[in-house]
Amino acid sequence: MMTTTATLKNTTLRSDEFTCPSCVAKIENKLNGLDGVENAEVKFSSGRILVTHDPQKVSVRDLVTAVAEVGYTAKPSAI
Repeated sequence: MMTTTATLKNTTLRSDEFTCPSCVAKIENKLNGLDGVENAEVKFSSGRILVTHDPQKVSVRDLVTAVAEVGYTAKPSAI
């Protein structure tokens, strides 16, 4: 039996560079492929990226870097 002490965190990133729905899949695939990311969902219309992750495995900076690696600038949002 596994006991997890990981506390998942919900982080919202914002980007105003989404130009087409295909960006959504690229970003979601990249983020969901990271170790420690439970779920990543891109809200195309609002330019938000909602990520549920284990901050001990993957930091907010890692998330921003991953988005940059597929060609988009994102920054953490307070809301």
